[in-house]
Amino acid sequence: MNPRRNFLKASLSLGAMTATGGLSRLGLINAMTQPQGPYRALVCVFLYGGNDSNNLIVPLDPTVYGKYKSIRQGLALDNTTLLPYDKSKQFGLHPNFKELDAFSSQLAFVANVGTLTQPTTRDQFLKNTIAMPSNLFSHSDQQGEWQTGVVSGMSNTGWAGRLADHMGQNNPGSTYPMFVTVTGSTVQGLGNSTHPGAVSPGQPVGLQGFGKDAASLARLDALKTLVQQDTMKTDSGAVLLRQAANNMQNSLTDADTLNNALSSAKPLLTVFPNTNIGNQLLEVAKLIEARGALRMNRQIFFCALGGFDTHTNQLNDQGNLFAQLSAAMAAFYKATEEMNVADQVTTFTESDFARTLQPNSNGGTDHAWGSHHIVMGASVKGGKLYGTFPTIELNGPSDAGGEGRWIPTTSVDQYGATLAQWFGLPASQLSLVFPNIANFKSTDVGFFG
Repeated sequence: MNPRRNFLKASLSLGAMTATGGLSRLGLINAMTQPQGPYRALVCVFLYGGNDSNNLIVPLDPTVYGKYKSIRQGLALDNTTLLPYDKSKQFGLHPNFKELDAFSSQLAFVANVGTLTQPTTRDQFLKNTIAMPSNLFSHSDQQGEWQTGVVSGMSNTGWAGRLADHMGQNNPGSTYPMFVTVTGSTVQGLGNSTHPGAVSPGQPVGLQGFGKDAASLARLDALKTLVQQDTMKTDSGAVLLRQAANNMQNSLTDADTLNNALSSAKPLLTVFPNTNIGNQLLEVAKLIEARGALRMNRQIFFCALGGFDTHTNQLNDQGNLFAQLSAAMAAFYKATEEMNVADQVTTFTESDFARTLQPNSNGGTDHAWGSHHIVMGASVKGGKLYGTFPTIELNGPSDAGGEGRWIPTTSVDQYGATLAQWFGLPASQLSLVFPNIANFKSTDVGFFG
């Protein structure tokens, strides 16, 4: 292989800022103007594997809890250990959410959210008289449908990427990506004109291996010269090389922009737990603190915590994950208070699906459908459960089968549309981001003030 091409290929690894980040030019103007209007940020925490939300928030009513305990058997949480959450004291949180419980007034739960083509009843589902989302109960398909907002067929764009497409004008003067993932690639941030940036928590940003000595600077200048030459190639045979060079040049620019912004940002005093999700949310907090230097007025972030595919040993494994999530999200909320943006940042969870209310024979649960989710922020009307909680009954009106697979009563579209409108997207443009939204009467679940 051509050594010049080898050199370019080897140089495409940019450490913390991946090449995908450099694609997100967004078509924004280059005028160095400060962003106008109120700052807003959305922070997604995806719980990979399908979180069993039946043990996330549990009914406290003695009759309903009795049904829950009878069906859950060995997976039922002791009601004396639950953390009373809502103002009416009808629901309690998993006991490992003690850090988040301290912020219950800034914490909302949305009940029974899932992928839907349109409102669906148990009778319609069982008789197959209504279009269903593709490949229910499949990890990869349901992760994709949650992230794209497209529940039938494939989509090359995600709902947050399309949201960024239509909100790009809110970041005048910035060439930095509106959407940034701190946990690897995700379709959620891909748009028609938007591509995500990517930052690795705790890792240096930009090209590594170049020092300040003359030889290193000469090598870096040589690389930049090669890249600039390749971006100007016009012959059709160099299409791939030119695209790679464009990616490289854009990534270098973004890395320089981010390094300069982070170096000027005030260090955070809030202490984050040294866990995977804690370090991700710390990185997000740093990027929010650098918003002024980055000239960002709107930002969207994607974090993730895996391990929720609890077919076995669920009580222990999920309990440990919940403890990590609670500590990390609580630290992040404290950081937004420290930065005086607690009412301008909304954190929310997503997951493949929930899990069956009825346990399996291995101390775990199996794939289900509708799940309960967390929304956190000072703009959130907390201390309340939104949406419709399922009927705790096997083969009851909420059950898609006979094991407690809840048929969603709030769609991913409605959940996302509520977040998007708070972010600033006009209601008239919701269908551009959520193509299925017209099938649902309400576009606002109601958890914002």
